[in-house]
Amino acid sequence: MAGGGRHAEARIGGQLAALGVEPGSVVLVHASLRAVGPVAGGGAAVLRALRGVLGPDGTVVVPAFTARNSDTSAAYLERVRGLGEAERAAVRAAMPPYDAAAMPSDGVGVLPEIVRTTAGAVRSAHPQTSFAALGPHAGTVVRGHRPDCHLGEDSPLARLYELRARILLLGTGYDRCTAFHLGEYRVARPPRRTYRCVVRRDGVRRWWSYEDVALDDGDFGALGADLERDRPGAVRRGVVGAAPCRLLDLVEAVDYSRVWLERNRART
Repeated sequence: MAGGGRHAEARIGGQLAALGVEPGSVVLVHASLRAVGPVAGGGAAVLRALRGVLGPDGTVVVPAFTARNSDTSAAYLERVRGLGEAERAAVRAAMPPYDAAAMPSDGVGVLPEIVRTTAGAVRSAHPQTSFAALGPHAGTVVRGHRPDCHLGEDSPLARLYELRARILLLGTGYDRCTAFHLGEYRVARPPRRTYRCVVRRDGVRRWWSYEDVALDDGDFGALGADLERDRPGAVRRGVVGAAPCRLLDLVEAVDYSRVWLERNRART
């Protein structure tokens, strides 16, 4: 470790390489920097270490989700729990419209904000489930994210599938593995629901409602455990800093999740 008990950037890079992160690859990262522990240079050093292993031909992708502009999000419902209707109305009135260039991500950890605000980063246009990316494939990944498609065929997850990306769970569990959501879209007749959020159209702030697949990550932990059991060798495990980590193929994760969800979720 570096002085003061902090992990050194070079050591983080070596651990990522030992885990199986390869030069030139496209990696979707879900990270808990708290689990990694103190690093000399902070989260920016973790990103530098990862980009150093990937090299100039590699691409880093992170979820840059926003919940602060929606009144159908779990974050909003928790925020207004116990409030009266007038107080709820005041909260809704203060919600800002989505701004891909300026609105911070929330609920996805610190690393996405570091990626999003790094020079050269690009971000997709979805007002709720955007992704940010750095590297030569970044534009391909974020382009064409339809605003009524959270995490399906017109989202960065489908582009990552086409690019045969890897998933890096850096101190996080399968409950954060967004690739499994693409499996939700690919089951037969997935359930759907209405979402609502604040957007800016033609310079005017307004509420927008749309229908999309009903996303549910409540069983993703069990899904991931079964993936590891059923596909020996599909998931590489290691430690980065102090964090237990997993590296897996996104295509395999999505294909397995589609079959698993068909078998394990009750249909009504």
